[in-house]
Amino acid sequence: MADLRRDPIVGRWVIVDTDHPNKPEDYEYEQHLSKAGVCPFCYGNEPMTPLEIDAFRDPSTAPNTPGWQVRVVPNKFPALQIEGDLDRRGIGIYDMSNGIGAHEVLIETPYHNKDIPDLLNEEIEKVIMMCCRRAQDLIKDKRFKYIMIFKNHGYAAGASLQHAHTQIIALPMVPKNVMEEIRGAFNYFQYRERCIFCDMIRQELQEGERMVFENKYFVSFCPFVSRFPFEVWIIPKKHNGLFCHLPQEEIPALASILKETIHRLKKVFPNLSYNFIIHTSPANSDTDGFEGYHWHIEIMPKLTRVAGFEWGTGFYAVTTPPELAARYLKGIN
Repeated sequence: MADLRRDPIVGRWVIVDTDHPNKPEDYEYEQHLSKAGVCPFCYGNEPMTPLEIDAFRDPSTAPNTPGWQVRVVPNKFPALQIEGDLDRRGIGIYDMSNGIGAHEVLIETPYHNKDIPDLLNEEIEKVIMMCCRRAQDLIKDKRFKYIMIFKNHGYAAGASLQHAHTQIIALPMVPKNVMEEIRGAFNYFQYRERCIFCDMIRQELQEGERMVFENKYFVSFCPFVSRFPFEVWIIPKKHNGLFCHLPQEEIPALASILKETIHRLKKVFPNLSYNFIIHTSPANSDTDGFEGYHWHIEIMPKLTRVAGFEWGTGFYAVTTPPELAARYLKGIN
């Protein structure tokens, strides 16, 4: 009989197939393959992008020229515009405002065919440091309430360009999904006076069956209430609500566990498309510094498609139990 499992944070239910679970070879997924053509993110093509916002580069080189290791530019087709006023207003029962925000692209490497597992740890550290630096800069703008950092890798994951990149979007309101997590964490904290994510880490370390990898500062595991097959979370062991307040001494450990986790996923599923999202506390809002929230990264492989049942019920059907998924991922060298 399948399991029905309830997410202790947001109350979402999932169906986990424990009777006839899928093995990795059972998934027919759309593989990520690089396409030919001129890439605006490649080294030497800097004039093809909007003007550089920030970069780690050789100090002897000028902006918008070669010589960079990590580069941030405005999105050429931004979802939101940074100029203007929010101008909240109502039309009858409908609320609306101007599309104010920021939309940036962080180009992770000069090399077209490299993904995170192909980079040196020091190169991944620079990507993480730049994510923090851009978030810290964007939250200085009091119009912005949430900084969304995410990566779409592969066509099936929504990537329009194959060159490795991360997107950063500053929003003038806190997204509904984030508020659900914050309220769930707040309710748990009020009841138990403990962080639900810290409790989750303790339980996963104690039980061990869903653990994928750990180091001094971080754990990587398949969550008990996974929404997708082979979903993996990375959480800092030390409580911290804001990703951009990541201590400097923890950055190498985060680079290491991020590389190792994605490496294991791609060893099980070659040419895998995936999304990852950094979940963090809001900025410039009433929830600033809320001690019951804990930033983390959620990695979602694109192995299945969300269909009518999921959209109609909010239930997710998971065809490989997280305990089994973790076993496959732990077995990778």
